[in-house]
Amino acid sequence: MKEFNIDEFPKEDALKLIRLALSEDVRTGDVTSEWTIPENQIQTAVLIAKETGVLAGLPVIALVFEELKANVKIELLKGDGEKVAKGDLIAKLTGPTRFLLTGERTLLNFIQQLSGVATVASAYAEALLPGKTQILDTRKTLPGFRTLQKYAVRAGGGSNHRMGLFDMVLVKDNHIAACGGVLPAFETVKKHNKQGLRVEIEVENLEELKSLLNIGVDVIMLDNMTNGMMKDAVKIVRESGDKKVQLEASGNMNLARVEELKNFGLDYISVGALTHSVKALDISMRIR
Repeated sequence: MKEFNIDEFPKEDALKLIRLALSEDVRTGDVTSEWTIPENQIQTAVLIAKETGVLAGLPVIALVFEELKANVKIELLKGDGEKVAKGDLIAKLTGPTRFLLTGERTLLNFIQQLSGVATVASAYAEALLPGKTQILDTRKTLPGFRTLQKYAVRAGGGSNHRMGLFDMVLVKDNHIAACGGVLPAFETVKKHNKQGLRVEIEVENLEELKSLLNIGVDVIMLDNMTNGMMKDAVKIVRESGDKKVQLEASGNMNLARVEELKNFGLDYISVGALTHSVKALDISMRIR
């Protein structure tokens, strides 16, 4: 599993979303908590894992209570990137009961969603062990949550593809159709690429692959190819002597297929399911 640095947590992006979440949830006040709980009551609550998974997003806890201007003591018993089993305690929160309950749903929504991403990413990353092929995410993320979801992928042991349209060139089928082919598309990109961005080009057959070798392409995406075609693609690249180009497999990926591909010699396998259709990890908060 890759090393993970919790300092990579995108705090500013998280704060924007937390403010939005609290605004839509609390608005003029948490009437239930205000009407049922004394203002000066102090309690301790615990976050509990209800199923096995990998954690991500725990820095959200402190940010939620900072936004609520609540004096809550937070004791983290687990950290982002750590595996938990059903029944494991994740954190203890001590502070005004009203604030604990007002912030409960917001912090759980973030942690459950991001932990769901980390859990899926971990399963895919482990399926590729002990090989060198890396699992990549895609741009199929929840609007506004991209940096957080991509952080969660890293927490689970996966790697990030480009962050957006601005930091890497990825020439896909529609670009190729508009340009008249993979070579004309690469030539025009090469002419404009003054920033020296990495260039990836999608191919749908082995002839397109061959045409892109030894001309400076960084990554070739093997789009929706059969396992046999991908084996042939790896062989063609090795025999070509192109030491620069890397191969990424994409399309119709699942855990079983990733396990089949792990020894093919691919550099990357990209999986949209890491982020676009993830089940939230079941985590609850209980007053103790």
